Amino acid sequence: MADSELIRRSYKLFWFFLASFLSAFAAAQERYSPFVPTDESDVVRMLKLAGVREGDVVFDLGSGDGRIVLEAGRMNARVRGRRIEMDEKLVAESTARAQAAGLADRVQFIHQNAFDTDLSDATVITMWLWPEVMHMLRPKILEEARPGTRVVTRMWDLGTWPPDEKTTDGNTLYKWIVPAKVAGSWDWTLTIGERANSYTAILDQRYQTAEGFARTGSRRAVLNGVKVEGDEISFSILMGLEGRRVVRHQYRGRVAGDVIEGTVSVLAEPYDKAIEMPWRAQRAANAAYFAPTGIDPEAGR
Repeated sequence: MADSELIRRSYKLFWFFLASFLSAFAAAQERYSPFVPTDESDVVRMLKLAGVREGDVVFDLGSGDGRIVLEAGRMNARVRGRRIEMDEKLVAESTARAQAAGLADRVQFIHQNAFDTDLSDATVITMWLWPEVMHMLRPKILEEARPGTRVVTRMWDLGTWPPDEKTTDGNTLYKWIVPAKVAGSWDWTLTIGERANSYTAILDQRYQTAEGFARTGSRRAVLNGVKVEGDEISFSILMGLEGRRVVRHQYRGRVAGDVIEGTVSVLAEPYDKAIEMPWRAQRAANAAYFAPTGIDPEAGR
């Protein structure tokens, strides 16, 4: 056989196999992934990594035969589960298994596309789907799941969203904690001594990582050590206030939509004793941080 004929046939075979692979992959994406049961040992590991506890609602997206939510129900009598699966036959089989195990009152099996599932009730979300499909579900999880929801995947991560925890004792498992949305402008007031001080802050956020800047009067400062874990946020500020050179602030609070409530520990000169007081910040439509500063030789001290 001539070399040119051999090359021509090789190209035809290459394109045939490539087309077959892409066709199979597209079909797999449409139904999330071919059903391959998760190892029973990994089911237990995933639920332990998620820290399943009393009162949890476990959502398994693309759950196959339902073994994850069934095991969650067996682990704790006060855990509920929702299994989301596109294969109607698997949904029927899983429902029968739940009834046989006496778990049908706490474990619900839903014939549905994961992208159409309301995630607002979930406290734990488990997934083992095609990596691309899990990546596409990421914005839905961040938008709908409540802060503090634990997300666990097997073998594949969620792209640029860094995991909060990872275990390699067997197949790699990843865990994320859905962060509260803190990006934007926030305003609050603190009375220190006899003076009420109005603060404004701007926060930038990428997943659970955030940074920000604060202003009171003409003084500005960096928010140090910003940490967002679920609905909890903490940071510190070191800045001058009117009539005082340096004041140390340590903030801790919980985010509930457009409000943060918690406490702040304030240590002002001469640093005799820190004062702890309630703290309540409100999300602001307009950032006072950008208001004109004017010329103040004391600004920034």
